[in-house]
This record gives sequence, C-alpha cells and structure tokens, in this order.
Amino acid sequence: MSEVMNVPLDKRFQFGKNWKRLLGRVSESHIREAEKSLQEMLGLDDLKGKRFLDVGSGSGLFSLAARRLGATVHSFDYDPNSVQCTKKLKALYFSEDSKWTIESGSVLDAEYIRALGSFDIVYSWGVLHHTGDMWKAFENLEYLVSDSGRLFISIYNDQQAMSVFWRYVKGFYCSGWFGKILSIMFYFPYSFFVGLVADTLRLKNPTLRYTEYKKLRGMSKWIDWIDWLGGYPFEVAKPEAVFDFFKERGFQLQRLRTCGGGLACNEFVFLKLSRDRT
Repeated sequence: MSEVMNVPLDKRFQFGKNWKRLLGRVSESHIREAEKSLQEMLGLDDLKGKRFLDVGSGSGLFSLAARRLGATVHSFDYDPNSVQCTKKLKALYFSEDSKWTIESGSVLDAEYIRALGSFDIVYSWGVLHHTGDMWKAFENLEYLVSDSGRLFISIYNDQQAMSVFWRYVKGFYCSGWFGKILSIMFYFPYSFFVGLVADTLRLKNPTLRYTEYKKLRGMSKWIDWIDWLGGYPFEVAKPEAVFDFFKERGFQLQRLRTCGGGLACNEFVFLKLSRDRT
C-alpha cells in the first residue's frame, strides 16, 4: 500500500490554485505547443473522430488542444479549482460547445470511472502520481481505454533516495505557511543557480531557459516550479515497472520518452490490444 494514501485535504497541494495563475498567460503560442505535444507523442496529425478523456485536466490546456485538433473531449479533475480553470478555458474558446464536457471526478473512484465508458485516447500527464494511490489509478485506467485505443501518461521517475528526499520536501511545503515560505526561499535560488551554471558551461544564453520554456508543452517555468515543489502526494516508478504493469493488462508500448534518469517525468504511450489480438 502506498505510504502517501489517505493524505488529509489540507496537506495536499492545491494544484487548481496554481493553475489559475497560468490562465492569464495562456496565448495562441501556448496552445499550439500543447497541440504539437499531443501530435508528436500520439503520432497523429489530428484527433478528428476520436473520443479524448483528460484525466486530471488541471488548467484545461490539453483538453483545449485536443478539442482544437478535432476530438470530442471529456475532462474531469478532483480539484474544484482545476475544474473551474478548465471551464474558463472552454468558455473562452469553445463556449456552448456540446463536444467538450467538464465535471468533477476522481480517478480513484472505480464506480465513477466505470460509468464513463471507454475512449479512443486517455490522457493523464503528471497526475496519477499525485493521487495518493498511483497503482490503483493505473488499474482504473484500464477500463477507460477502448480496444485499439491509446493511453498517454507521464509518471515521475524513481530516483530511490533522491525521490524519498523530495517526498519529504513536498510534504514540508504542504505542512503550512512556514514550510511553504522556507521551501521557496531555498528552492527558487537553488534552481536558478543550477540552471545558470549549466547554461554557462554549455555556452548557452541563460535567459532562453525562461523565455522559451513555453515550447515545452506550452507550460510556464514559474508555474512548473511551484507545481514541482508543492506536488504532494508524490509517488514515483521506474519505466520498466510501468511498462510491465500495462503489458500484463494487454497494453503494448508504442512510444517512450524518458527523462534521462533524472527527477522529471517519463512519458508513455500505450496501445490497448483488442481482445482478438491478445
């Protein structure tokens, strides 16, 4: 059983509040980068005729990207503020659109999950390791992917002792205002200094790390720093563990993008084999 299960709500990171800060910065270029991310990893030029499920929609940016690529989209999130963010993006770009639905829900709620039906593409980037029971979330995803459908997930890489260290840091950040302030005071200067040294040694312009960050899935450096520092509950998995789990359940790995052994996320795209092929 996960050691971060049953984490009280007041000790969890409020992802939705963080995502609200991103909405005011979302531009056409952010949306295009999000679309490009989906196209590249899924190996598809568009999503026309596809049913797309965004598990833990967060800001709603990737639900929006999927809808713009032609998918019929269903978004849900456990965090009420994240649901509000997604609804706000829909109101801005697809107001009154019947092909994009949004609601509150939990990937750990098996009854809710089974009532959703199945989808051609199930997407959950950087979500499942924050649920408090990642492996249960994996199990529930199986029911959401249609035969010959795709599952696109990203999971924090297991760095053993370093991952344990960061779990404590994240728990400390979420422990109260003192933990939050102290964590930010140390982490932000540290991250800035490490990035500056790395760019200097590589003879790269250090400002590009921030000005071009939106090219990474259309996200924001500041928002991602806060998301990383406060992201608790926090679980990790080695790529082979994720691969073995889904292989045993009839999924075939189509694409894998690793973080090079670091603390970031490994990305997986699986194809669910139809019953007559298993």
